[in-house]
Amino acid sequence: MTHPGGASRVGDTRGRRHAALLVAVAAVFAWAAIAPRDRFTFWLEVAPALVALVAIAATYRRFPLTDLTYALAALHACVLFVGGHYTYAEVPAFNWLRDVGLLARNDYDKVGHFVQGFVPAIVIREVLVRTSPLRPGKWLAFLVVSVATAISALYEMIEWWVGAASGSAGDAFLGTQGYVWDTQSDMFLCLVGACVALATLGRVHDRALARVGANASVTAPPAR
Repeated sequence: MTHPGGASRVGDTRGRRHAALLVAVAAVFAWAAIAPRDRFTFWLEVAPALVALVAIAATYRRFPLTDLTYALAALHACVLFVGGHYTYAEVPAFNWLRDVGLLARNDYDKVGHFVQGFVPAIVIREVLVRTSPLRPGKWLAFLVVSVATAISALYEMIEWWVGAASGSAGDAFLGTQGYVWDTQSDMFLCLVGACVALATLGRVHDRALARVGANASVTAPPAR
């Protein structure tokens, strides 16, 4: 039996953690919004994170997510904000890696697309476990990876539409840097990111779901 006072303290602790994540994300956004390299590209790049933050705020009380999912969402938002500030082809650390010969191009966009699969995979997994008959296993993993990759493909189509509509103004948003297989490699890295997320965080996510009582049928595996 859970003591009401204990449940209240747990809720307060979670609330403080979530507030800390929000403050961190807001701080990175404020930094990114100050004199970005290209204002048009900045808003295009950060728009998905802002939409996600609105969705999280709107569902926070009636469909609270696990701490793991909120933390990953905050990480993803920061990755997008950094890319928006510099544009993905001009992030300084990756320019340095290119200039010293460790990379052939600025590959920060590849990091972004890996994260684009890694983080949504856990979000999708959580939503499916909590709202459908699916349980942890092969079919859940297959559907999670499929949906994450489909979202990546949709994003590539949005990039295409924006590039076609805006002309040269959308070049920084596309960020191909002359790489002919940029679109295909972006989607592949999203696929890899989703698979890595399930392989490394699946059991951790099950325990997180069990801790918040998200679904009584999800039994946390024993700790190793």
